[in-house]
Amino acid sequence: MANVKSGQPLVDATQTGTANPNPIAGNAGSFRITPETYTTLDNLIKTTKDFHMEQLVETYGDQGITGFLKLTGAINSGGSSDEINWWELGRRHETIAYTSGTVNAGNDHIDISDSSLTSKVQKNDVLMEAATGVRFIVLSGGFGSGTAATARLVKLDGTDISDPADIDANVAGTFIKIGNMYAQGTNQPTAFQDMGIRKFTNPYMIVKDRYEVNGSQATNIGWVNLGGGNYRWYLKGEQEARARFEDKRELMMLFGEKRDHSGNSASDFDNEFAGSEGYFSAIEDRGIVMQNSKANPMDSFAEFDDLILELDKQGAPSEYAMYLGRAQDLAIDDMLATGIATGVTAGLAGQFGAFNNDADMAVKLGFKSFTRGGYTFHKHDWKLLNDPTLLGASDFVQGAMVPLTQVTDARSGVNVPALAMFYKEANGYSREMEHWVSGGGVLGHTNNGDAGTDQAVFHYRSEIALCVRAANQHVMLKG
Repeated sequence: MANVKSGQPLVDATQTGTANPNPIAGNAGSFRITPETYTTLDNLIKTTKDFHMEQLVETYGDQGITGFLKLTGAINSGGSSDEINWWELGRRHETIAYTSGTVNAGNDHIDISDSSLTSKVQKNDVLMEAATGVRFIVLSGGFGSGTAATARLVKLDGTDISDPADIDANVAGTFIKIGNMYAQGTNQPTAFQDMGIRKFTNPYMIVKDRYEVNGSQATNIGWVNLGGGNYRWYLKGEQEARARFEDKRELMMLFGEKRDHSGNSASDFDNEFAGSEGYFSAIEDRGIVMQNSKANPMDSFAEFDDLILELDKQGAPSEYAMYLGRAQDLAIDDMLATGIATGVTAGLAGQFGAFNNDADMAVKLGFKSFTRGGYTFHKHDWKLLNDPTLLGASDFVQGAMVPLTQVTDARSGVNVPALAMFYKEANGYSREMEHWVSGGGVLGHTNNGDAGTDQAVFHYRSEIALCVRAANQHVMLKG
């Protein structure tokens, strides 16, 4: 563990080279304060695991909320265009909705006029009405007809149509496409249905912040032991500024939205930026949202079973990470305890593939795991949802469930993570996390042209975008 001493007076301006110097008055050990020994929070994070401030009381504990993307296994990748693109393959089979139809006077056929149906069927397709189980065959029309958006259906068994017992022509319903049937000696179909590859895009967003410190404040420093007598120092205020910036960056990746430029044209910034889709926006648009009137939407086996049935429909993987607010986390604990007490247990965790099949690793990382219906859920507390100055002040989100698997890109065929963060990068220049210092005199920085200013300015900037692949398999718990 790194050893930090903060807020202590300095003895002199030279480093003695002692094995364990300590900047406390009366001790012979001291440090040289130069730009060379200064360590930014960026470098500190890369070279040390954690640190302890001995004299600063953290009234509200560790307030950090970052790390969600790292815990979920989201990787960072560089990109050199203004947006990220990925491709997803649609369902192999589709249900077909209809709104109404007309049964002819002789009850031998029904004409459906609905673009959602006729764009997905062609002559000789066999359809089953989902509610009644009655099978029909397309006599004419559909996307292979080259005519108007109509299709004529007759019953597959050749009997007359009983309306509404077989099909209610006046009420919306659903067809399931079973297959097709052709007569002897007929030609091959003249039309085909596309495989339905969909392109997704998400623009990058730019997040910025700054922190200022004058020369007097710059002496409020902390010393960090990097090992082997190698000491560096950091500014306590910058530590908080850096942490706050990382929180802002992660919050924007969670709650960002694309902008609709067809809105208020009078807005001064209406066309300044495109916006960028965040994690929860992606789930609300094309994912699974579990919501009910209760404060904790998941607190019973029945609700988990409803979710599992939906996961089955989406072809979801069998292993999930759950990131929960404290109240929702405790509600699930109570559910599991009740299940065990009544002999209706959710079962022990069945797999730990996300942790290299190491159950101890999952425990060490703070995960508690259980299995239900063939799915293993690894749950973890999420500080963001407990902080009363952030999502703890809202019931908007109670948790998220992230599939612990890779998905296949429909265009390249390459296996890629379900959740990834991209940053702008080109020719060795990365905008993932930019950090620089300007100022005059303070800390030896004179690069802003105003050398007389008794101030140093710390700048932070990121240009990033989130990629949520197969969002239909991600889950949002909403209060």
